[in-house]
Amino acid sequence: MMEKNTSEDPACSPEETTSESAKVPTAEPPGEVAASESTGEEQVPKPQAPAPQIPAAPAATKPVPPSEDVPSAPLLLTLEDVSSNSVTVSWEPPERLGRLGLQGYVLELCREGASEWVPVNARPMMVTQQTVRNLALGDKFLLRVSAVSSAGAGPPAMLDQPIHIRENIEAPKIRVPRHLRQTYIRQVGETVNLQIPFQGKPKPQATWTHNGHALDSQRVSVRTGDQDSILFIRSAQRSDSGRYELTVRLEELEAKATIDILVIEKPGPPSSIRLLDVWGCNAALQWTPPQDTGNTELLGYTVQKADKKTGQWFTVLERYHPTTCTVSDLIIGNSYSFRVFSENLCGLSASATVTKELAHIQKADIAAKPKGFIERDFSEAPSFTQPLADHTSTPGYSTQLSCSVRASPKPKIIWMKNKMEIQGNPKYRAVSEQGVCTLEIRKPSPFDSGVYTCKAINVLGEASVDCRLEVKASATH
Repeated sequence: MMEKNTSEDPACSPEETTSESAKVPTAEPPGEVAASESTGEEQVPKPQAPAPQIPAAPAATKPVPPSEDVPSAPLLLTLEDVSSNSVTVSWEPPERLGRLGLQGYVLELCREGASEWVPVNARPMMVTQQTVRNLALGDKFLLRVSAVSSAGAGPPAMLDQPIHIRENIEAPKIRVPRHLRQTYIRQVGETVNLQIPFQGKPKPQATWTHNGHALDSQRVSVRTGDQDSILFIRSAQRSDSGRYELTVRLEELEAKATIDILVIEKPGPPSSIRLLDVWGCNAALQWTPPQDTGNTELLGYTVQKADKKTGQWFTVLERYHPTTCTVSDLIIGNSYSFRVFSENLCGLSASATVTKELAHIQKADIAAKPKGFIERDFSEAPSFTQPLADHTSTPGYSTQLSCSVRASPKPKIIWMKNKMEIQGNPKYRAVSEQGVCTLEIRKPSPFDSGVYTCKAINVLGEASVDCRLEVKASATH
């Protein structure tokens, strides 16, 4: 008769125990053994109080003589589940039940270091699966089950390996907050308070190191709870910068996380500054980087100028990276001082480096040398650009005659009617402006008809234009 036993290796790793405990326990049958029952008949008994029904026997059980009245050993004894306080086993009925019939099964337990088998259930139970409860962490024991008839108990089926009760192990994990996944920057004097959550069951052991060495307990305090570890520095100093490593260890399992901390402060001023040259309205400067950058990279330099008269400082360049510059647009006649600040994430340096000598912007000796000017002669004899036009008018309605003339110097304008000058006649009004000559005839009559002439005369010559004016008499009825 073949017997199949499923057992737990006593030397198995915590991972195997965890996977074994992760199995879903089978529902307890009505006849399941529970040590918490008030009667106490089915509790896990102590090794020194064996039940009278099953006589104590050494671990190496003597073979039971074959008998047709006694059932054979149960088949396929299997370890179904192991938790931190219980064990569940199952089996199959034996091949031979015996002539007197089967009364049930008796489950027995033998603790490590003991030689006696102690029955778990006081009387035979007709079940093929049992759960033993109220076990203590660290218990290590063997289990066997026997089929029982009225003639007695048959040979037992026993697990090959002892069962070890251990707490379920959850592998440790560290969850680093997002803002700590990059360099964590603090200023000198500020507090550092890092709370790092982790997981693990049972509670893992957490340790911190700084640049691979143990923490300085005088400066750094650590508090570790069930689910997180807190690192606290009351007043950060630049020496606290570096790589901090958190290790969470659970037996042979561990998880690690690293956090980079950078403690910075304002930089020192540039080491020196020199006025290289002054020309025109410009001054060239050069300086050397500061010896102390504040434990971080510089963002640049700020250059300022101040004239000797007012002494007020004005910013010329901000976050300027080179160490040489030219300051332009300086005012002639003034003397200037220059200073340079260093700048990092904390801000400008507490002081600046100032030039020792002044930059004097002197007036240049400039003599005006006018070029020879050739005056152009704009003299011109009169010429008409727009002549007079013949005109027809109605009696009683004023009319105008116009023309335009160009001449230099300004010409004298003479108006004539039928070759006779009409200057001084109140009937006519002559206007000459910007080269436009206009003659207004007030309320003309047919007598005013005739040839009108406009003559322009200057020292270079003369010119004239004519037109005919016709004043038609009104029709009479």
